[in-house]
Parts: sequence; C-alpha cells; structure tokens
Amino acid sequence: MSTLLEEIQAYQKQFRQKAPEEKQRLMAQTTAELAASDGAKGLTVGDEAPRFTLPNASGQSVSLEDLLQNGPVIVTFYRGGWCPYCNLELRAYQRELGKIEANGATLVAISPETPDHSLSTQEKNDLAFQVLSDVENVVARQFDLVFDMPDYLIDVYKASGLDVAGHNGNEDWQLPKPATFIIQPSGKISFADVPDDYTKRTDPSAVIKLL
Repeated sequence: MSTLLEEIQAYQKQFRQKAPEEKQRLMAQTTAELAASDGAKGLTVGDEAPRFTLPNASGQSVSLEDLLQNGPVIVTFYRGGWCPYCNLELRAYQRELGKIEANGATLVAISPETPDHSLSTQEKNDLAFQVLSDVENVVARQFDLVFDMPDYLIDVYKASGLDVAGHNGNEDWQLPKPATFIIQPSGKISFADVPDDYTKRTDPSAVIKLL
C-alpha cells in the first residue's frame, strides 16, 4: 500500500510532465507569495480551537462541542473535491479511519464547498467520516487559514476548467490553506500543520501517532 507522500510524489511527477510550463510557474509563484505574506498563518499548538457547528454532506448539523465529548478530534481543512491533492489526502485518511477510531478519536474534513459538492466528494472517495461544508469560509477564517486567490491564478483555474466558484456557491475566490489540527477534549489544539504549499500534507499515520 502506497503512503500519501508516495502518492503525492507520483502525481507531481505526472503533473510536471504534462502541465504547461507557464501554468507550473504561476502556481509556484502563488505558493511563494503566500509563504511570504503575513496572512493565513493558522492557529497553533496551545491555542483554543474555535467552537463550530457546520452542515455535513446530508445537511445535518455537526458541532465540535459534541464531538469533543467522545475524545480528541482530528480536523482537516481541504480546498475542495476539485483538488487532486485533497482527494489523495482524504482517501489516505479513509484508509486509516479504523486506527483513528481505535484511538478514541473522531475525524472531520472541512471545505468551503456547498453540501451538494461535499456529498459528491464524499461519494467519489468512499469516505465514511464526516465531510462538512464551511460556505464563505467562516470557520476557516476563525482558524486563520483563508487567503484570496490572485487574479492570474483564477485565470489559470478557469482555463483548466476548474469551477471553484461553482463548487463554493459564491464568487469570492477565497480558499483555506489545507491544514490539519488535533483538538483535545479540553478544546486545546495539540497538533497543527498549516503548510503554505498546498502540495505538502502530513501523512495520516503521523497524525495518528500523536493521538
């Protein structure tokens, strides 16, 4: 069984071979600009996690407060079901879901997509954990993860047929960084990974060891 890191490396190799150089350059430029900016640095270890209630793919409300009654919660923010790196990560978490639950923890994934698109993401990846819709990035903003996509990148995405606005149900072209947190029953964050580079993800097995 491949690890998430191996799957990402395989995808990146394929992308570098097929994608136009200008597209690769602009996407790398966005990552560099995001890393250099002061915004969206994310909450960190020791911070109190914002309490949230969000709809799942079926439209039912899921609250962090309720989930924390049962033990630690892994919260992973992803950009959307249109993002290949996010899909690889979500499927990797699905493979490890038994171990997560055996450790007494709950996993939820959050994106700015509408519930309909969250449902599509859940079904496409055969996910048995909660996929929540944070329309308008309200919760992602509380976790300090939201950034504005630059105009040149919006053009790249549109040219590639990626309808981010359609997935999110608005035209604000804002995304969360793909971040992962472990939140303890006390509400404190005990692990935080907030990469500037959306192709960098923490392997779920490493997160499980920290439970």
